[in-house]
Amino acid sequence: MNFIIWIVIGGILGWIASMIMRTNAQQGLLLNIVVGIVGALLGGWLLAPLFGTGTINQNDFSLGSLLVSLLGAVILLAIVNLFRRGTPR
Repeated sequence: MNFIIWIVIGGILGWIASMIMRTNAQQGLLLNIVVGIVGALLGGWLLAPLFGTGTINQNDFSLGSLLVSLLGAVILLAIVNLFRRGTPR
């Protein structure tokens, strides 16, 4: 059951991150899920130690972990945009 929740929350976080970075028209549902989950991994690696919270990948579904996972997804999209276009949006 946690796996399904993990995919749903990852998809929602990826979708919100793509709306923040204005890449929503370029992505589909599957890419939103991937961005949300990989962004949560990135956020857990970079941001979770700074904020002292977990991420959705660590089965921590608190508000702090959702924000750290969202920030990780936004950072991931910024990195992808940097390599795709040469400048972040």
